[in-house]
Amino acid sequence: MLDLHRLTLLREVKLHGSMSAAARELSYSHSAISQQLALLEKETGVVLLEKVGRNVRLTPAGEELVRNTEAILVAVERAEADLATTHERPQGVVTLAAFTSISRSVMPVVLAELASQYPGLDVRLRREDPEQAVVQLMSRQVDAVISDAFPGTTVDYPSGIHSTVIGQDPVRGYLPRGISITQSDQLRDIRWVAEPSHSGSAQWALRICRERGFEPVIAHVSSDLLFHLRMVEHGLAAAFLPDMLVREAGSAITPSSWLPADQHRSIQFLVRSGSERSASLSVVRETLARLLAPAKDL
Repeated sequence: MLDLHRLTLLREVKLHGSMSAAARELSYSHSAISQQLALLEKETGVVLLEKVGRNVRLTPAGEELVRNTEAILVAVERAEADLATTHERPQGVVTLAAFTSISRSVMPVVLAELASQYPGLDVRLRREDPEQAVVQLMSRQVDAVISDAFPGTTVDYPSGIHSTVIGQDPVRGYLPRGISITQSDQLRDIRWVAEPSHSGSAQWALRICRERGFEPVIAHVSSDLLFHLRMVEHGLAAAFLPDMLVREAGSAITPSSWLPADQHRSIQFLVRSGSERSASLSVVRETLARLLAPAKDL
């Protein structure tokens, strides 16, 4: 019988792109993982890894074994979720990873309510970038990820991820404080602050600007949306900002009538496939969705 732990280690090498990266993420030594995978090759009787320069990659047989491992892990997740329903109330440790603005604004309220309503449930939070958070979810380092997605952008989650939209957050355009325009042509002369170009928010913002007939001058780039807000407040740049951030910062800036006002980002709750029925994850998801509702004053 194949060893599930060794199968999972092979999957980790696939997820992280190298044996060294997998070892680093799992706090293993490189040699420990290498020895375990050598034993897995002996168990299977086939070559699972091949050298490519100083790195390794999975052979076709290794890739196929990882695909089968994914199915096994989904079954394990489902079994664990079913077992958890035998408890009268959700309990145990649940680790969440979330993006910055929701971590600062909504999550303290969510965690306080969960602690009050479910004293046997120990919910722990990590502030993580979405891409890294998804890798941690697949690696079982976290149990759920709270992420966001923008209209017209595609998020390709790995197989084995179950996604639920739990809320929406309006995103509005703001001109630099103190700057006024009288016609749309003047938008092309405004300096902007944006997230890195590979991000979904930056791709969305670029498309919105082009639909309005201008190419934005991206003068500043940062993944810190609070920096974007401060640049607007100091009259240094325009930005698209989510309501969640503006409300949490207590800012008095007002959106521009020259930029779209009917755009929203979706807030998503990601778990490993098979665990979506977990009682503990369900109460976290439902509490978060309720507190994200537009009528709720956070």
